[in-house]
Amino acid sequence: MSQDSAAVPDAARKLAARRRREIVAVLLFSGGPIFESSIPLSVFGIDRQDAGVPRYRLLVCAGEDAPLRTTGGLELSAPYGLEAISRAGTVVVPAWRSITQAPPPAALDALRRAHEEGARIVGLCTGAFVLAAAGLLDGRPATTHWMYAPTLAKRYPSVHVDPRELFVDDGDVLTSAGTAAGIDLCLHIVRTDHGADAANALARRLVVPPRRTASDLGHQRYLDRSLPEEIGADPLAEVVAWALEHLHEQFDVETLAARAYMSRRTFDRRFRSLTGSAPLQWLITQRVLQAQRLLETSDYSVDEVAGRCGFRSPVALRGHFRRQLGASPAAYRAAYRARRPQGGPDSLRPERGERTAPGSGGADRFSAAAVAGHGQTPAMAAAEAGEQGEAGKPRSDAFASRLPEAPVGRGAGRPVLPSQRERPVG
Repeated sequence: MSQDSAAVPDAARKLAARRRREIVAVLLFSGGPIFESSIPLSVFGIDRQDAGVPRYRLLVCAGEDAPLRTTGGLELSAPYGLEAISRAGTVVVPAWRSITQAPPPAALDALRRAHEEGARIVGLCTGAFVLAAAGLLDGRPATTHWMYAPTLAKRYPSVHVDPRELFVDDGDVLTSAGTAAGIDLCLHIVRTDHGADAANALARRLVVPPRRTASDLGHQRYLDRSLPEEIGADPLAEVVAWALEHLHEQFDVETLAARAYMSRRTFDRRFRSLTGSAPLQWLITQRVLQAQRLLETSDYSVDEVAGRCGFRSPVALRGHFRRQLGASPAAYRAAYRARRPQGGPDSLRPERGERTAPGSGGADRFSAAAVAGHGQTPAMAAAEAGEQGEAGKPRSDAFASRLPEAPVGRGAGRPVLPSQRERPVG
């Protein structure tokens, strides 16, 4: 599901007569993070008609009984209660205080009623959990903060979670990824309502890009080893720990299943129930992450990096690396080093041949400006050129760009993470 999908459902409910399109209700809860809460207040609550931005009317509503305390201990007093939502054509849930807690039933009822009466419902970041609890995401594509996406998919299996998107517009229900992606979604709403000129004028006023994409941000380049907390007490935790310590070896999911004393089918089902993702996709992601670290912290060649991350060939590494991170391994290393000062802590790299333990050192991300949204750096361009053969033809990873992309959107009811493909690793 692309973030500005042209396939927005046409079956949106007709807006009830008492609701107004220009009225935006923001639903606040105690314990919510103040940054996410402030995004819709700033976008929809300030009169910027002098800058060419059409005016919205903002209703800040308490989703539960006062007092409402934000992160940092600030206390808020919302001027409206849940009854004010009945006038809104757009209802925004900017965040939810804890993914382990159930939202107040009265707030969920108000959201369902608003949706039934044609209001547009928006969940920013963990606000998606509130929409899911209300049943508004059933059978729909959605996104949330990448760290909580597996939990959302596990808890609400009928929601098609795609953590790769900055936001997902499914017509009358919209969701965004973490924190700043809420700004992108709010700008998208303004663009949908009033056109590109209004959204661009607002973006200039806020001093933010008018339209970002996941590739511009380098979204999903923030790879890590994170798994839901509940796996820590599960017997599979030992198998996961073994896999992370042996990424330099060549093994597959069947090996992991055997270590867990399970059949492949049982292991897949158990792993999905705990993490929300397939074991193969998780294993590939961890291998790519390890390659990312070695490219940052060592002088190993790409071929050597592939071997030390358990890929059966450099071709396999290049294909998976490019699909997950949007750049070749050589271009990634060049961009990373180009922005690191010589002699700094991050410039220390083991000599060729010195072993680097799996999971050691290195940042887990790189600059989107260097690799994605703002054009190639000279170092990156040179590295890309170095991987090209005669007449600009790619060499060993020539087939990679022709591999099918992972399904997105209304898929199997589980999160569609990078490189979810049931085929042998490497």
